[in-house]
Amino acid sequence: MLARQRQAFILERVREVGAVRVADLARELEVSDMTVRRDLEILHDQGLLEKVHGGATAISGLASYEPGFVAKSALQQDEKLAISAAAARLVEPGMAIGISAGTTTHALASRVGEVPGVTIVTNSLRVAEVLYRTGRRDQTVILTGGVRTPSEALVGPFAIAQLRSVHLDLVFMGVHGMDARAGYTCPNLAEADTDRALIEAGRRLVVLADHTKWGVIGIASIARLDQADVLISDAGLDPAAQEVLREAVGELVLVEAAGAPAALPVARVRIRRSAQGAAGRAN
Repeated sequence: MLARQRQAFILERVREVGAVRVADLARELEVSDMTVRRDLEILHDQGLLEKVHGGATAISGLASYEPGFVAKSALQQDEKLAISAAAARLVEPGMAIGISAGTTTHALASRVGEVPGVTIVTNSLRVAEVLYRTGRRDQTVILTGGVRTPSEALVGPFAIAQLRSVHLDLVFMGVHGMDARAGYTCPNLAEADTDRALIEAGRRLVVLADHTKWGVIGIASIARLDQADVLISDAGLDPAAQEVLREAVGELVLVEAAGAPAALPVARVRIRRSAQGAAGRAN
């Protein structure tokens, strides 16, 4: 098992039970205590768990806790790649799209960089950086101004004012968490305000959220579940959550992280409620 796979296993276990012991992990992973301790040290340094004597515990579950971009990048990498591949197939040449900040949307940016004639509006420094490196002459990239957050987003009144002056075909939104009651949430109040302005600028909303986001609630709600015209997640999503989301969103798309997302009929997704969704966002 690769180090990244071990660390993903450890993080998943910490989320499930709240705390883990070195001895138990070493037995389950069939590696030495020293190997587990090194993995815990790496995850601790990335801000993904709290290393304690003999093991590790989950980071504070406070609604305002906001891990940095690098820390979040280490989580669910395979799922994010599959989700971003599915999302990219919704982008057509000549479209104007919005891309929010986040690690899944960051993965999407690399694929959008291959689509000709697209105009991209983003408040993400990381997304803009990816598109700048791609360097397509037939694309236009618009980066809002604003105050920088730990997730490398530009937020606040300046960003909101710019977003209110544009009109977009699609908005791709990464979220901190999603919940039946709280909807799509964020741990940063200013970023949530900016995300809402980005959503209002788009005719259709596509939310990108891997299965671990279900049940996570940040301090601020961005949108209701039913405001998403499309929600793209992965097959690890809890069956009960799938039922809730199928009832709420316009289209639920699940991808297999370890398989080939191209086999899924994502490009033929029909936005069943686009008019209704737009009306909901206007309310």
